[in-house]
Amino acid sequence: MYINRHILTYVSRMKNQFRVLLITGSRQVGKSTLLKEKLLPEYEYVTLDEFTELSLAQNDTALFFKNHPLPVIIDEVQRAPDLFLQIKLLADNSKEKGQIILTGSQSYRLLSKAADSLAGRVCIINMTSLSLREKFSIDFNREFLPTADYIESRKKSIIPYDNLWNHIWRGSMPELADDSMEWEPFYRSYIRTYLDRDVADLITTKNLVKFHNFMQCIAARVGELYNAESLARDVGVTSKTIAEWTSILESSGVIKLLQPYEKNVSNRAIKTPKIYFMDTGLVCFLVGWTSSQVAMNGAMAGGLFENFVVSEIIKSYYNAGHETEKIFFYRDKDKREIDLIIEKDNTLYPIEIKKSARPGIEMAKHFPVLSKLAGISVGQGCIICQCDKSSYLSDDVVALPIEYI
Repeated sequence: MYINRHILTYVSRMKNQFRVLLITGSRQVGKSTLLKEKLLPEYEYVTLDEFTELSLAQNDTALFFKNHPLPVIIDEVQRAPDLFLQIKLLADNSKEKGQIILTGSQSYRLLSKAADSLAGRVCIINMTSLSLREKFSIDFNREFLPTADYIESRKKSIIPYDNLWNHIWRGSMPELADDSMEWEPFYRSYIRTYLDRDVADLITTKNLVKFHNFMQCIAARVGELYNAESLARDVGVTSKTIAEWTSILESSGVIKLLQPYEKNVSNRAIKTPKIYFMDTGLVCFLVGWTSSQVAMNGAMAGGLFENFVVSEIIKSYYNAGHETEKIFFYRDKDKREIDLIIEKDNTLYPIEIKKSARPGIEMAKHFPVLSKLAGISVGQGCIICQCDKSSYLSDDVVALPIEYI
């Protein structure tokens, strides 16, 4: 069962503007499926998971492309980094755009290699697992922003998200959209493959078990401030190792470190990022929650709901072809916190995320701290929660059901 992916519009647009596309994202988010479903037979498809193709790509790059003339899709390109020089030569000699499309699930080294070799020639596209818009076949692909215009546009395509907590618990991997796919075997296999294929080349074999333990520990901290020292104590490695392992998780699309808003703020602002996973199903598996009921009623339910909302908002930006460097959170030493701040056109939009179905204006009590910042405007704020319908709590704060993301 193929599910239409919103990022296809951006991919189609960029392949008419760049000679090379590099689509990165976590393992099994659907990169290969998207390209094979939508770009074959126009392109030849080659995967470097096949040993014969990998050997040729590693040992004779010119012959590799003689066997696979343009236009071509090369999957798992990170396995043969020496291809990039030959790709640069082909891109420079080709008058047509979009003739080479690359995918990779481990961007820890891939992005730097591509940036060095293909500067000015490549468009790097981040692809995530399924959004709820995609799961529910909603034809709306604007990035989330709590403005009156956005809310009015989004309202036209609202569909109730039935069994929301089952979606949060089950996760957003495309294979799990098929109800016949069993949850526990899927994630067990996913983690084994991730460790063997994406992590094993980057750390020593003896540390793979500790890396898995690290994944469990960081999953138990979603929505919290990142603390390398605390993680190091729990895992039994150094803080430096934790920093390196965190970079592996982030660069491979497993987690997102959300940065604090620091522009024009006092020195009382916290400058430590917060931890979020891009797939809440993986969080639930790592911490051992075996059903949606356990996830919904557990002590971490609020943090898990917050993580889910943050990941959905981030997906809306990537799918619309935007980066996420303008999405922040705010927290200061007086413990005043705003879950999300989206900056656009020199305006800050504050967002609070609550598991509650009964939003109140008191949930926005820290929004006014932004009005004290110099040189920037504050736009309409919102409370994203489990309420049934949108409603204004004040002139500039609106409560929105999660369906409005």
